[in-house]
Amino acid sequence: MIQLEPFISQFKNKTISAAVYDLQTQTEILIHADEMMHPASTMKVPVMMEVFRQAHEGLLSLEEHLEIFNSFKSILGGCEFALDPADDSELTLYNRIGGTESIRELTRLMIVRSSNLASNILMEKVGTARVDAFMKELGIQDMHIIRMLEDKKAYLQNVNNSASARNSTHMMRLIAEGNVVSKKACDEMIEIMFGQEFNESIPALLPANVKTAHKTGWSDDFFHDVGIVFPPNRKPYAISLFTHGFPEDRANEAHACMAQISKIIYEEII
Repeated sequence: MIQLEPFISQFKNKTISAAVYDLQTQTEILIHADEMMHPASTMKVPVMMEVFRQAHEGLLSLEEHLEIFNSFKSILGGCEFALDPADDSELTLYNRIGGTESIRELTRLMIVRSSNLASNILMEKVGTARVDAFMKELGIQDMHIIRMLEDKKAYLQNVNNSASARNSTHMMRLIAEGNVVSKKACDEMIEIMFGQEFNESIPALLPANVKTAHKTGWSDDFFHDVGIVFPPNRKPYAISLFTHGFPEDRANEAHACMAQISKIIYEEII
């Protein structure tokens, strides 16, 4: 793309990846798309996908209520750890420890407010290994979802989740095409992602009549956004933007970068 690569090249000492699949034309845009990175909270989309798979198989009900708790076991050695509310963007669940909430609402909070606590409760329910296995069953290559959020013991031993812009776009494409679990499940997952409350990146500079179903992710100097963009009167496109190297205290620069990339891609496609 004439405009996109020069724009990305101006960000020195940063890794910026983009992957797009246009369902209308079956064409791709790939820039550094295979750079593997810590996926941050974009890994919550695979968790949602496994929740819907198990609901479809009758292994759980979305209306089933789970206890709200904050004690989890590390993938390394099984030692217990708890989430720090200061590191979470959704705080209401912490005030309800010992109570219950539906799997449906926990899934919504995990996506639209990026609740770490809801994510870990759901991974405890469905099994982190099952989340990873489902990605493999769908043919999503080289995406690894192997541990819960804030498992610092594992993190310090470099036992981490990983993904790339390419495989994240593959994941979003499957949802856009209705090929995850069922068309109904995909429609429900898209509807949840339409409710995303953090909209500083992919949707920020797009026209007001363009809907975006997406999930953001941020951790240290990783800032990402993955989604499905629905321009009017045509099929959507799947898009993933991954960045590494923007300082944690300059998040606005990362968001502005991704928003501009998203705008350039939109204008090129449309």
